[in-house]
Amino acid sequence: MTEHSEAQTAAGAGPGGAAIRPFRIDVPQADLDDLRDRLARTRWPDELAGVGWAYGVPLGYLKELAEYWRTSYDWRRHEAGLNQLPHFITTIDGADVHFLHVRSPEPEALPLVMTHGWPGSIVEFLDVIGPLTDPRAAGADPADAFHLVCPTIPGYAFSGPTRDTGWGVRRVAGAVAVLMDRLGYGRYGAQGGDWGAAVARELGTAHPDRVVGVHVTLLTSRPPDDPAELAALTDAERERLGDGRRFEAEMSGYGRIQGTRPQTLAYGLTDSPAGQLAWIVEKFREWTDSAEVPEDAVDRDRLLTNVMLYWLTATAGSSARLYYETAHSGERARRMRNPTATGVAVFPKEIVRAVRPLAERTDNIVHWSEFDRGGHFAAMEEPDLLVGDIREFFRRFR
Repeated sequence: MTEHSEAQTAAGAGPGGAAIRPFRIDVPQADLDDLRDRLARTRWPDELAGVGWAYGVPLGYLKELAEYWRTSYDWRRHEAGLNQLPHFITTIDGADVHFLHVRSPEPEALPLVMTHGWPGSIVEFLDVIGPLTDPRAAGADPADAFHLVCPTIPGYAFSGPTRDTGWGVRRVAGAVAVLMDRLGYGRYGAQGGDWGAAVARELGTAHPDRVVGVHVTLLTSRPPDDPAELAALTDAERERLGDGRRFEAEMSGYGRIQGTRPQTLAYGLTDSPAGQLAWIVEKFREWTDSAEVPEDAVDRDRLLTNVMLYWLTATAGSSARLYYETAHSGERARRMRNPTATGVAVFPKEIVRAVRPLAERTDNIVHWSEFDRGGHFAAMEEPDLLVGDIREFFRRFR
């Protein structure tokens, strides 16, 4: 690993000479006033009686949440909390890339890049940053410490909007690799869920000489074409394939729209905060280990802070373009085997749960964990479980 200097980063010069600039969140008050005004003037649709969540987010639930957002949620408090973390921004491949860079107090800590997905953000990681970077303070083994880099995907929040086409997973992963090089990390781990899992996997595939291990919470596999291979799976594994089919049939509409006409969608989500809220909160209800409402699994203010990063930066459209670019690049059809040692953490309410025999066809699986609670947003829902699994997986590479 190239020696890293905190003074160097603070001064704005990375090892490769490219500018790394300190970044601070400072939202103009006019933007907050505009948000409250728009929420107060929301034109609400009608609703069928007695259908619950079957047709989408219920009207009564969204009205109450939007009113809380308008009158009770305190952005300035959460903005101040976010600004307690070290934020930076740099330009890579023509795009601004925002990131958190939290150095561990342990000098021998292992660098780890954690990447979020959609509809997430760096807000997903707020409860895991401390335990991962400073396990000693959490009463854990300091040998498990990480230097943490949490990039915002180009096109999302403070890394958006992107200004040109082609920002699919491979280009995003390429930018993350440049970022890690720019920070002086020649050897590091990669972790993520959702799109972040795809980015982590791509890093392991493209840079096996630098990425020591890949840890993911989402790993999809195609069902086997061979009937004998399908028959060899357990009943539980075949049930997971059924979950995948149900997801495609009932819950993938958002992805089809974002993967085909993201610009058309962007007009509504960028103009209406209630629309942006509904578009995101639906996923937190469907993809989390929640009983009735998303707040059963994720703190309400934390959920709204995540929504705020999309709303305040007007990146609903540019974040959705990741679906379009990846779908139209042929990347998924050309999926290559990942040779880097890979760990998989399976949470029961994940949108598609991994099937190990199928995962082993495409990835070098050396670690596999099954948990009895938690869902798609593991770092927010079950931070202790995720932290423990990340620590356990990466111990072999220190």
